[in-house]
Amino acid sequence: MSKPSSARFGLALLACLAIPACATKHYVNDQVAVERDARVAGDNALATRIESLRADLDSLRTLYGARIVALENGLLFAMPVTFGYDDANIRPQTQPALQRFVAVARKYYPTSTITVEGFADPAGSRAYNQELSQRRAENVRNQLVAMGLRENPVRAVGYGENRQVYPGATRDEPGAQANRRVVFVIENAGHEGAVALGRTM
Repeated sequence: MSKPSSARFGLALLACLAIPACATKHYVNDQVAVERDARVAGDNALATRIESLRADLDSLRTLYGARIVALENGLLFAMPVTFGYDDANIRPQTQPALQRFVAVARKYYPTSTITVEGFADPAGSRAYNQELSQRRAENVRNQLVAMGLRENPVRAVGYGENRQVYPGATRDEPGAQANRRVVFVIENAGHEGAVALGRTM
């Protein structure tokens, strides 16, 4: 009689020990499934965001002739925002391009620092061109803020006659207008912009 009782006790003991093991196994499996689902959802959200960013960057290039370059940790936008000779006033025809840039920056990079870089053609002294390029950058910065970039830190930096697109072109010479420009750098843009542009960083 004692043997069957011992056997029943042993089976009961094994069953008691198995229950926590099974419960732990189910808990671990559930946690793995939750983490996997979260990872898949995150990947899908990122892929959707990158596709949306790609479409918006393409529209900037198609509609406004923007050149967009992925930097190490940011994006450089060479927009068609140029100036008349010895002039820092924003041309009315550049307003739609500025509005579109603001919309893209607010949508994807609402807190990133944006730097407006101003340039001048090489006519005049280097000191004057430095001051003129700074005024151009500041005018555009003020316009971007007025258009809605109020959450972003927006800086203005003048580079004078440095980094000329058409070296030596001044006044009404071919290419001079491209030397009188501003470009935009969105800092801390991560790798999404590079991926959207078809590059890997």
